[in-house]
Amino acid sequence: MKTKTFLATVSAAALIALSGVGAASATTLYADPKVKEPVVDIVQDPAAVPAPEAAGKRAPKTHNVVLTTTEVEAKLDDGTTYTYWTFNNKVPGPMVRVRVGDTVNVSMTNAPGSVMNHSIDFHAATGFLGGGQITQAEPGQTKEFSFKAMAPGVYVYHCATPMVAQHIAKGMFGLIVVEPEDGLPKVDKEFYVMQQEIYATKAKNLPAAEDDYDGLVNEKPGYLVFNGAVGGLVKDKPLKASVGETVRIWFGVGGPNFTSSFHVIGEIFDRVHNLGALDTPPLKNVQTVTVAPGGATMVEFKVDYPGKYALVDHALSRATKGLIGILEVDGKADDSIILDKSGDSRKQLGEMKH
Repeated sequence: MKTKTFLATVSAAALIALSGVGAASATTLYADPKVKEPVVDIVQDPAAVPAPEAAGKRAPKTHNVVLTTTEVEAKLDDGTTYTYWTFNNKVPGPMVRVRVGDTVNVSMTNAPGSVMNHSIDFHAATGFLGGGQITQAEPGQTKEFSFKAMAPGVYVYHCATPMVAQHIAKGMFGLIVVEPEDGLPKVDKEFYVMQQEIYATKAKNLPAAEDDYDGLVNEKPGYLVFNGAVGGLVKDKPLKASVGETVRIWFGVGGPNFTSSFHVIGEIFDRVHNLGALDTPPLKNVQTVTVAPGGATMVEFKVDYPGKYALVDHALSRATKGLIGILEVDGKADDSIILDKSGDSRKQLGEMKH
């Protein structure tokens, strides 16, 4: 099978070769894409991170977050499509970035072409089930609410319409970052990555994968992926940086069921804000960070050596079901950091090209 062959090649190579506005003034940050036709590419660009503000205190702001819930047929894997349920036609949905004390206005429209009801629950919001209780929208309906970002952290949002696990597994989740009142230090590159399970199976003679309800309730996924699709962060949208740059990854787990042991093969996290807590001192020099379903973290590290680094869940059998991404680093090699004395690395890195 082409998919399994591709994953085996990628996984083996990766594991062996890759060792100032007032509160009354609102700005619209996330607009309705108004896409009526099904989209082919639901993979969220890992570089689609809202630009940070300069560090330092400022007056509270109001942010307008405009979301559309859609049900679209899109590519899951080579030769395989799947019906995703999304926020703004991407998996994960758009990353939202605010500061503690800011007000967030949410307008969520369930696209008229939807079959299902949808909603949204922000883990950063207090009361009304994070908004889930007041945003249950039938196809064509718009629901609105506002909340105050009261605590800094990295928070998940997701659809809260029953069966909630199904809505999440089909792609309805994302992150909202609530920065401390002083903001965060500047880094060179920021990325947005989320992990999920997809409970679907595909008959050999059919192009589309079908939902597997038994797999969902028994926690036996057909696929595990970063940013929505197999190979999405390998062939299509790899992370990219240069030697000497500091990388920050906002990482979350939509789930709905599996805990992630997030690791970048060949790297050490210089700083980890465990459990997404941004107002506590970070852990330092961490190899692997555990992130629960519905949880998130922020990791930072300086890239010192060029090459391809594999993003994985260190429950490594999951890579065979699609759970792998690539960080491509360009620049000059420093032999004092690591030196290939056998000459095998060039051959093995060649196997990573797609």
